[in-house]
Amino acid sequence: MADQHNEPDYGRLIVQGPDRPGIVASVSSVLAEHGANIVSLDQASSDPPGGRFFQRTVFHLPDLAGRLDELNEALSATLGARLGLDFRLVEAHRRKRVAIFVSKADHCLLDLLWRQRRGEIPMTVPMVVSNHPDLRDQVRQFDIPYFHVPVSKQDKAAAEKEQLNLVKGNVDLLVFARYMQIVSGDFLSEVGVPIINIHHSFLPAFTGANPYQQARDRGVKLVGATAHYVTEDLDAGPIIEQDVIRVSHRDSVRDLQRKGADVERLVLSRAVAWHCDDRVLRDGNTTVVF
Repeated sequence: MADQHNEPDYGRLIVQGPDRPGIVASVSSVLAEHGANIVSLDQASSDPPGGRFFQRTVFHLPDLAGRLDELNEALSATLGARLGLDFRLVEAHRRKRVAIFVSKADHCLLDLLWRQRRGEIPMTVPMVVSNHPDLRDQVRQFDIPYFHVPVSKQDKAAAEKEQLNLVKGNVDLLVFARYMQIVSGDFLSEVGVPIINIHHSFLPAFTGANPYQQARDRGVKLVGATAHYVTEDLDAGPIIEQDVIRVSHRDSVRDLQRKGADVERLVLSRAVAWHCDDRVLRDGNTTVVF
């Protein structure tokens, strides 16, 4: 599902708002009037008679960078003023700047950095931020700055202030790649960009210490992972992607942990790639993923 049009003169138009007749026709008309050729279009409605409408359009327009202002103006008049819709116009070749937060577990972090280096995720990583120094040498191999910001219970606000100084205005997205700290509401309100988190998922769910031991003790047959946007409600933000993998009585706790790490890597990389391709549209506490 990766976008194949991450080149100059390709754009993405993301539209959402109240559903009504004529939206697709209006989008197509504005783009056609400016000489754009639509190469893909995905749309969905939560309830056609009066629900929410979502659309992601990829188009090609020669000299897109020089014509963004006039296209934005035309879209604002048609989609915003006349139809009451929200929209974003994105140059597809502009990669999103992603800061990765991590603690001691390296599997999700290294997977993201490896995929970024191979061009599988359209992002740049200007920094890795950690509350531990353990992964500095591994990150150095990717020529990415590593910032160690210790977090103490006694002065967590000071650590968050230092983190905000690093990321505010410098990134488009934060990814918590097994960052084992709960961030405050003040951090969330000030950071100004979305945050994606990953956590394990068990059927049934187990919380607290040693969840993999609890899972094995109950004979769990599926373990999985969930990637979601971060909100003030712990692990309750809009879900982007989930997956599971089968396990059995033959699996030790270490086997469960290894398989859990495998599915966490896949789920997080998909979620980050889809976000960077502007495929994820948030709507309250849910998402539409094209």
